[in-house]
This record gives sequence, structure tokens and C-alpha cells, in this order.
Amino acid sequence: MTLWIPIAIAAASFQTVRFMLQKVLSSVTLSTAGATFSRFVYSAPLIWAGLLSYLALSGQTLPALSARFWMFATIGGTAQILATVCVVALFRQRNFAVGITFKKTEVIQTALVGLVVLGDQITALGWVAIVIGLCAVLVLSKTPQSKGPWWRHLSSPASLLGLGSGVLFAFSAVSYRAASLELDALAPAFRAGVTLAIVVSLQTLFMLVWLKWREPGEIARVWAARRVAIWVGLTSMAGSFCWFWAFTLQNAAYVKALGQIELLLSLLASVLFFKEQITRREIVGMGLLILSILALLLAI
Repeated sequence: MTLWIPIAIAAASFQTVRFMLQKVLSSVTLSTAGATFSRFVYSAPLIWAGLLSYLALSGQTLPALSARFWMFATIGGTAQILATVCVVALFRQRNFAVGITFKKTEVIQTALVGLVVLGDQITALGWVAIVIGLCAVLVLSKTPQSKGPWWRHLSSPASLLGLGSGVLFAFSAVSYRAASLELDALAPAFRAGVTLAIVVSLQTLFMLVWLKWREPGEIARVWAARRVAIWVGLTSMAGSFCWFWAFTLQNAAYVKALGQIELLLSLLASVLFFKEQITRREIVGMGLLILSILALLLAI
């Protein structure tokens, strides 16, 4: 077994635990924005501690950051904030496993965003994968209580939040790639660490200003929930670090394909931890989405 395999599995595991913790915080303690803020404010110090420790041990210094870097970092960070808000809000609409599955549409939508923004070409197999993914979304968009034609289900809050998070995560991924390319003179791991530290710092600042303006009491509640929220920050940092580490060891397509184990972990969390019921329709929808993602990865 090569090293990247357990690292990718660890990344998916950390990410699943982080979303579980955010679901708990959003349902019993914090608002949607507060649960999102907890991810950034508690991970930023940990990320900077790791980066500064690396700089001290290696004798290197922080690189000069161009205007294009700051532009892409800002776009990516803002898009990820909004995407995370959508996912946390989605947990209040549908169960945990389906919420994670809707988030996974980011893999498919990244191909579309890459085509429009970067001019990345999509193969015939890639378009087949996108169609399968659309079928999965249509299946998942219908709740057991809903009635009427299928097209009405796509306008439900759960469907719009799920699709919206996928689009926003896709834009954040493309922006992060563009920002990191501005630091192409650095080693990949160092480049990823600098980009991650800057982005999370911006996200913490943006969320702090927003909460101070719109939900001033929520900042105090985030601090009061620190016994749980700090684990959100820790798992967020650990998951991000493992993803980047795995990407330096193996082709990203293989890492992402193995990362789909997150869907199985979220299904187990939904049933065993949150005691939620999974319907046959939801299982079929998740299966179709997994198939579409794997087909898309084969097309890359």
C-alpha cells in the first residue's frame, strides 16, 4: 500500500467529522453563519503555527504576493464561505448523507467552471458523466413528502442550496488553483501552505466583519461553543493538510476518486450518529452521483 492511500482516506475522514461537528453546532448552538465562522476562526491559528514553524526550521521567508494572487485568493475564499454556508443550511433541510452528496456535485460543476473560466476541454465521456450527475440531482431533489412534476422539486430550498454549494465550491477550487499558480517558483507543499494560510485569514476577517455587522451576539456564542468548535477548526486544518499532502504524492484524479469514500462515511454517520432514515430513492441518487463522479475522473 502506497502512502497516498491512507493519507487520502484520512483526509476524507477528517472532512466527514468536520461536517458532522458543524451540523451539530448549527442545529443546537450556533446560527448557520456562526457554524461556518467556527471552521475558519479556529483553524487559522493552527495553520499559521504550522507555516511559521516550517519557515523557522527551513530558513525560508514568505514570498512576495502579486495582485493577481490576492484577487484569486479573495474570490476563492469568498466563494468557499458562501458554499459552506449553503452546506450548513442544507443540513437543516435534508439529512446528513444527502447533504454531503449534494456537495459532491462540485466535482461535476468544476468541469463546467473550468471550461468557461480556464477553457478546459471536456471529453465525450466527461459529458456523459455530467448527464448522469444531472439524473442523480433530479432523483435527490424529490423529498418523500413532495408531490407534483419533477421540475418543481429543483426549486426547493434543499435543491437550490445543494446546487449552489456545488457551483460555489467549483469557483473556489478554480480560483485556488489560479492563486497557487502565481507561486509556481515554490515547492508544491510550501505553495499550498502559503495559499491556505492567506485564504483562511481572509475568510476569518470577512466572517468576523459580517457577524459583527449582522449577528453581533453570534461571535460570543462561537467562543462559548469553543469546546466543540475548536474541533471543527482542528479537523478542517487536518483535512486540508491531508488533501494537499496526498496531491503531492499522487495524481489528483486518483486522490479524488478514493476521496469518494467520504460518501460512505457520511452515510454511516447519518444512520449511526444522527439516527436518520435513508430512503431507497436517496440511496439510488447517491449511487448515481458516485457513478457520475467516477466517470468524470476517468475522463480527465
